Amino acid sequence: MIFFDTHTHFFLKEFDTDRDQVINNAISSGVTYLLVPNIDSETIEPLLSLCAKYPDHCFPAVGLHPTAVKENFQEEMNPIEKALSSLTCKAIGEIGLDLYWDQTFYRQQIIALRYQFDLALKLNLPVILHSRESLDDLIRVVSEYKNTALTGVFHCFPGNYDQAKKVIDLGYKIGVGGVVTFKNSNLADVIKKISLEDVLLETDSPYLAPVPYRGKRNESAYIKIVAEKIAEISGNKVEDIAMITTKNALKLFGVCPSF
Repeated sequence: MIFFDTHTHFFLKEFDTDRDQVINNAISSGVTYLLVPNIDSETIEPLLSLCAKYPDHCFPAVGLHPTAVKENFQEEMNPIEKALSSLTCKAIGEIGLDLYWDQTFYRQQIIALRYQFDLALKLNLPVILHSRESLDDLIRVVSEYKNTALTGVFHCFPGNYDQAKKVIDLGYKIGVGGVVTFKNSNLADVIKKISLEDVLLETDSPYLAPVPYRGKRNESAYIKIVAEKIAEISGNKVEDIAMITTKNALKLFGVCPSF
């Protein structure tokens, strides 16, 4: 089986002591492809160094995370735009809206989001969308671009089936990670009602580890646990989950469109 972890932050300090080992563990577990989204201007260099070290497995996405948006967000965007224009990035992300941590700069978050949507259209790149406590607002902003070529994935999808249907109808994928294994998750209902063609696998490592590792550091090697849970919910074989979701991701991010 070949897996694609479409959201992992291997460049963060949580992996400073064993980064190479954890990445090799993932690769040896069948997680052949890893998309590594940026957070802010300070994480560009470690992100790109990581991807340069593993060019056949780790692929960069660069963007400004909503929690990093302040009044001077345009200053943060300058090095991000430079990276996007000079490198082979596979997506713009992680971008979006966040009402969980701080609402002070929410207006700027929306402005920064639209700015990065326009950039994605200009560069013909998909977007990786963050929507913590802001899913309906994000769907409304995305809807403004429904007649354009903009597409991407709603990372760590937090919503119900009706919201998932809106996202899919807009041309986006549903990102599913360790949360699907949590007892209080409503993702099982969503997974039962949508097509696997609309699903991407992700870990968001080092965050949101699946059961039985919940509360511990997450790793890309745990992507198989997510696939197994989706297989259980949907009544499919885990091999089919791996094949379909990997094909979805390779095509969306232009890693291997003909897979």
